[in-house]
Amino acid sequence: MPRISFRNLRKRTLSYGKKTESLFLGLEKLLKRQLKFTTKRSFEAFVFLVFFFVFFGLLAWKMTLPHMLNTFMQTAYHLLLETVFYIMAICVLMGAISKLLAEFGVVRLLENLLRPLMKPLYNLPGVAALGAIMTFLSDNPAIITLANDKNFNRYFKKYQLVSLTNFGTAFGMGLVVIAFMTGLGYGKGALIGLAGAIVGSIVSTRLMQRFTLRSFPELDAPFEEEVGGDEQQITFKSEGGPFLRFLNSMLDGGKDGVGIGFAIIPGVLCISTIVMMLTFGPSGEGGTYTGVAYEGVPVITWAANKINFIFDWLFGFKNGALISFPMTALGAVGAAIGLVPRFISEGIIDNNAIAVFTAIGMCWSGFLSTHAAMLDSLGYRKLISKAIGAHAIGGLAAGIAAHWFYVLISLL
Repeated sequence: MPRISFRNLRKRTLSYGKKTESLFLGLEKLLKRQLKFTTKRSFEAFVFLVFFFVFFGLLAWKMTLPHMLNTFMQTAYHLLLETVFYIMAICVLMGAISKLLAEFGVVRLLENLLRPLMKPLYNLPGVAALGAIMTFLSDNPAIITLANDKNFNRYFKKYQLVSLTNFGTAFGMGLVVIAFMTGLGYGKGALIGLAGAIVGSIVSTRLMQRFTLRSFPELDAPFEEEVGGDEQQITFKSEGGPFLRFLNSMLDGGKDGVGIGFAIIPGVLCISTIVMMLTFGPSGEGGTYTGVAYEGVPVITWAANKINFIFDWLFGFKNGALISFPMTALGAVGAAIGLVPRFISEGIIDNNAIAVFTAIGMCWSGFLSTHAAMLDSLGYRKLISKAIGAHAIGGLAAGIAAHWFYVLISLL
């Protein structure tokens, strides 16, 4: 083997160094150059395919491909038949009841009763109580319908109107969630969860107002030059006699409930299926996979159990699998409540967990998918990150409050 002198070695090293340096300079120029749309999409497709095949490849490696595919489809099918249609039935019934309450003045009565609490608790005008009731009876977008009404928004300053996205979202689908939990036999936990959601709504709304004023103090001004709207014009107009109004309200409300029921199908079937496959393990003897519904690789449960002392103290969760509910509620509360029947069949749930689920489910209720659209419709897209941050804290506060409310009530 020929000897290499120090001078030649140094020369070769410098040559390689220059080549490496020129290669990186070329990459920097390439990255600084504007890429074509199709090129960007190609890179995006490559990254997506890597994550897609790694995720499902690991599941197939653990479960075997036939069992994984069968579990994937069986879980979605069982969720559709056993959970989605049940939730849809609740949505239809609660939609009819909600419309009747609005038609015959009960919503207005509740608004008048809650009006004195708005200013001390939420720093909002009393008319904001109507927004909380409407989102509780239906879903998050109901607050935007009110916020765009001039007879409603003239009561608000700009930063207060923006905080309605957090205030209204904290009560979204509340009636459906409480009815669902009560129907499963956990009414006590559901009512305690409602109290926790109120705490979370206060934290979220107040934080959003504080974040907004700190960054944009100019928003401390009336939303409209003409302060004070005509509250009497914010109404639910109807025609006909009492019986016709009753019939129309019931049918129209049921129709709205069907729309909500259909809207939750993608979230339950897609999100809940994936979450369940990462929460529950094999069901066969000796830990074998059989390809039936609700099997999977319990990655979420394994990770949560490692730090479950935190979730136990904050939320009272005795099993790491329960953390799947808050994670799913971030995207869609309908998908999250689809997990509850499985938790019950596993025997890992109690009224404390239901209280926390109800509080977090109501307070978060899919805010990641709605806050951006809601603020965009109000013309304040720049505040999206602040709204999401404040509401994330509010949801955690709701769950913690519900747990400790349950502990205090249990001691009585």
